[in-house]
Amino acid sequence: MFNFLFGLFSNDMGIDLGTANTLVYLDGQGIVLREPSVVALDTTTSEVLAVGAEAKKMLGKTPANIIAVRPLRDGVIANFEVTERMIRYFITKVHNRRALLHPRIVITVPTGITEVERRAVIDSAKQAGAREVFLIEEPMAAAIGAEIPIQEPAGNMVLDIGGGCSEVAVISLGGMVVSKAIGIAGNEMDGAIMSYFRKKYNLFIGETTAEEVKISIGSAFPQPEEKSMEVKGRDQNTGLPRTVEVSSEEIRLALSEPLKEIIDIVKQTLEDTPPELAADLVDRGIVLAGGGALLSGFPELLGQETDLPVNLANDPLTCVVMGAGKYLETLDTIKKSRQSIII
Repeated sequence: MFNFLFGLFSNDMGIDLGTANTLVYLDGQGIVLREPSVVALDTTTSEVLAVGAEAKKMLGKTPANIIAVRPLRDGVIANFEVTERMIRYFITKVHNRRALLHPRIVITVPTGITEVERRAVIDSAKQAGAREVFLIEEPMAAAIGAEIPIQEPAGNMVLDIGGGCSEVAVISLGGMVVSKAIGIAGNEMDGAIMSYFRKKYNLFIGETTAEEVKISIGSAFPQPEEKSMEVKGRDQNTGLPRTVEVSSEEIRLALSEPLKEIIDIVKQTLEDTPPELAADLVDRGIVLAGGGALLSGFPELLGQETDLPVNLANDPLTCVVMGAGKYLETLDTIKKSRQSIII
């Protein structure tokens, strides 16, 4: 009875709770929110000053009494209280700020997270007002969102490169046969670019600038037409602002180490894949999801390293949350207790 009444006041939600960005799928409406997973706090009062895009603008630019933080690290909750506030903010925002909200929520989580980490996600959503919480692993959600026929008795490989972690899984008959995760993804790529500027140019740049460089001229494979751009930062020796010009070849060199680690985890997964499923991958190949999959030339590099076809999902940035949304729409018929916990 209570579930019925609560359902009158709220739409169920699918949330891709990512280290870099959070996306929300609202039942019957599709994707309604896409914002950075950043919260700005007043350190003296603990008041939340901004969430999402507004908070991200403050990264590296706040006075002493304000901090802009990412409450998730490597895809899992690093700050329970701040995550709860962020989820509450997003729930209220997509429901037009109505106070009486008790939606059912599907949240994507990394593979291999501990029970303590799972409970942290569930408790955060519970404190934010959810009446039921269901967890689904991100590679599975990505496969569903990419419309891969996961129920077939055949091997399908998905590589999801998010902000905090990269996950790869071989899926067959609706389950993950082999899966691995590594805490190397978009944020580590940004860090590698920041480190390159410090070592090569004695220049400090922020993570926002590093991300802009990665998106603008970053690549994983030699390009037909190489690019360059001017980058502003603070000189390590003089402390004064300075501008340098860098090429896409340099940024490719900077990104080589994190990309190698991601490719290595794919190779390890292939080595652990049963032969019959591995044979399927010769034709079906690897499907890429997540923002990191959009790095120019990465499909070509991965294909060269694995000798397998590599394809981008239709929309790599949204296929995980779309998978959570499709899972949400079939909750009444799905009875997989290993993927869901009812509060």
